[in-house]
Amino acid sequence: MFKKTLVVAVSAALSAPAVFAAEGTGGWDYTGLTSSIDFSTISVGVLAVAGILAGVYAGIKGAKIVLGFLRG
Repeated sequence: MFKKTLVVAVSAALSAPAVFAAEGTGGWDYTGLTSSIDFSTISVGVLAVAGILAGVYAGIKGAKIVLGFLRG
């Protein structure tokens, strides 16, 4: 019984994307809204903040290592 249920569940999971992909022409078109948005400046800012945080964390870790050498 469990094996039969598993086969039905797997076949339903594998066939569902094909059914929804077949009707793909009826979706809404958002290109008018999304084409004017530019995320390049936001991504540069996020990467800059991530770089600064990585530098701070590396400095803290380095200071802990040096203090460990001096104490030990």
